[in-house]
Amino acid sequence: MRDQGVSGAGKRLRVVIVGGGTAGWMSAALLAHIGRGRLADFTLVESEDIGTIGVGEATIPAIKRFNRLLDINERDFIRQTQASFKLGIEFVNWGRDGTRYFHPFGPIGEPLGRTGFEHFLARRRLAGHVESFEDYAINCVAAKLNRFRTPPRDGSVLSHLSYAYHFDASLYAAFLRRHAEANGVRRIEGKITRVGQNPESGFIESLTLADGREVRGDFFIDCSGLSGLLIEKTLNSGYDDWSHFLPCDRATFVPSERVEPLTPYTRSTAHSAGWQWRIPLQHRTGNGHVFSSGFMADDVAADILIRTLDSPPLAEPKFLRFKTGRRRLSWNRNVVAIGLSGGFLEPLESTSIHLIQSGLVKLLDYWPEPDFNPLLSEQYNRAMATQYEGIRDFIILHYKATEREDSEFWRYCRHMAVPDSLTYRLDHFRAASRIVLTPGELFQPTSWLAVMLGQNIVPQGYDPVADIVDPVRADAEFDALRATIDRAAQTLPTHAAFLEGLRA
Repeated sequence: MRDQGVSGAGKRLRVVIVGGGTAGWMSAALLAHIGRGRLADFTLVESEDIGTIGVGEATIPAIKRFNRLLDINERDFIRQTQASFKLGIEFVNWGRDGTRYFHPFGPIGEPLGRTGFEHFLARRRLAGHVESFEDYAINCVAAKLNRFRTPPRDGSVLSHLSYAYHFDASLYAAFLRRHAEANGVRRIEGKITRVGQNPESGFIESLTLADGREVRGDFFIDCSGLSGLLIEKTLNSGYDDWSHFLPCDRATFVPSERVEPLTPYTRSTAHSAGWQWRIPLQHRTGNGHVFSSGFMADDVAADILIRTLDSPPLAEPKFLRFKTGRRRLSWNRNVVAIGLSGGFLEPLESTSIHLIQSGLVKLLDYWPEPDFNPLLSEQYNRAMATQYEGIRDFIILHYKATEREDSEFWRYCRHMAVPDSLTYRLDHFRAASRIVLTPGELFQPTSWLAVMLGQNIVPQGYDPVADIVDPVRADAEFDALRATIDRAAQTLPTHAAFLEGLRA
């Protein structure tokens, strides 16, 4: 990320952030902190009358980089957001009904020579070994034991632990608001009733609030959520609809009481027309049922959610409607869409906050000068399209790679056509255990390997270079690694005990 300074013209941009919530306050906190009063003047406009999707949030490890950019102390963050730790995601009933597997954030196995671990795993399977990849991943073994600690820097197997967080999204937004306002962000309370545009360029120039006040700006960051007040309703940026690949278009969600033991992972349980999340926080549990309205009615989905909770509900279920896809232009004229205003990908792999973070970091890489050189917005749009499409393919994989035929929904998913980019990846893996990635992708080989093996995509071969390593030596390496991981995991404190230590 480049250190962006004031433009050569010497003009400080007036930046207006439209909407609060997680996206708005992440934007305000990061931009004001990086700018240090030199990048621009920042104003955030939000209305308390417009609610946010305040469910418990699950994240991926990149969130730690975002917090470090803001110089946030992890202990303070854990205390103030009711956060818990996350080693990965447990998937239940996805490949087949009654099965489960774990998608870990940390590595799976270790390479032997120049050949990846997955190739030796395939060779062993073809030789008759029956085993799970999870035995060779410290994150998986620790998660099964409900144990956790932050990784030491000693080169041991525990140093490979990789983690993210679960936290209360509304508390995180409030935490970031305090950070942003301390760095000079001005908050204006009010509901936007009119958007003023330049009649020649179409650039947005002002926002009129319900009480008649006017907020003027040079550059606008749209964090208005699914409505896309500026990027879509005003600038008509267009939307790529991906619901033919990802047919879920509804979610019902409800908090429930804290569940014991406090698990250091998110759980995703597949149902007959979608899936249910469980996110354990310190003070409560976040739950939701993502489903397809084409295959299930709202009341049925809510009933399934309530019946399958692990603890008593704390409220009545709420509903959300969405259309999976992305804006064709994430940056249009002088507006950048951040968060749900830029697109929606269901939270199956906890990517919503990462897309906010990624959009902001890329914006800092291409920060505009007052003349708004279109080369910057063009490159930004290319980068965000690549990010969205890579995540899209990874999420589709979970639905496509199923052996379920027990409902109309799962039969549709199993037999649906998928993007050529995903078909290409699957062909490579089935043929020779190869995991094909494009530069800059979010999900790396460990993630693809876990989901493909977890949902029983069986490679028919492996990289022939693996045969350079003697099978006896490879077997000994496997046995040693499995034993080392098991011993190390047993030394860890429970997740709950580690959290209590941080809070004390």
